Amino acid sequence: MAAPDHPRLEPAAAPSDFRRAVAQMQTARFRPELFVEQMPAPQRIAPHASALSADVTVDGEDVGSGRLVLLHDPAGNDAWDGTFRCVAYARAEIDPELVSDPMLAEVGWTWLVEALEAHGAEYAVPSGSVTCVSSESFGGMSDEPATAQLEIRASWSPSGDLTPHVEAWGELLCAAVGLPPVPEGVAVMPSRRGQRGPA
Repeated sequence: MAAPDHPRLEPAAAPSDFRRAVAQMQTARFRPELFVEQMPAPQRIAPHASALSADVTVDGEDVGSGRLVLLHDPAGNDAWDGTFRCVAYARAEIDPELVSDPMLAEVGWTWLVEALEAHGAEYAVPSGSVTCVSSESFGGMSDEPATAQLEIRASWSPSGDLTPHVEAWGELLCAAVGLPPVPEGVAVMPSRRGQRGPA
């Protein structure tokens, strides 16, 4: 069944609840390995939407990416059990040997749940999928090394402040590429939106 075609409204016409949620999204703090910026939001899923994209860079190499979309329907949505929905995507380059691990998909989902809980993000009706893909080259491309990717697609209905939800998404991206957790007590500095490299 096709999604309803919702007309796009000017930002100034957006409900105050949505404007407040978008402002909260923009106050999220990320590790310096994350480059986060605003991106065009999907046009037809909900009356109001805002989106972020992120790249994870380690030692100058892009090792992961992701998107987070905030949807808002003031009339409510039975499937969401509320008026807001977060839709997240994370992709990470992983060691090809990990693809054969039968627990990898479950671990990938656990990263999301634990990140939300660690940030105190309140949510309901979570759903999603974890996909592991490997690629090997043959013939004229046989010199190319094997590659593998982990993809996590998830959605949940947030409540309260949106900031911890956005920060949990950022933590999911970092966990997926294998970055170690930030030690307790160490402050996470905000990443530079719209920049790469040293300031």
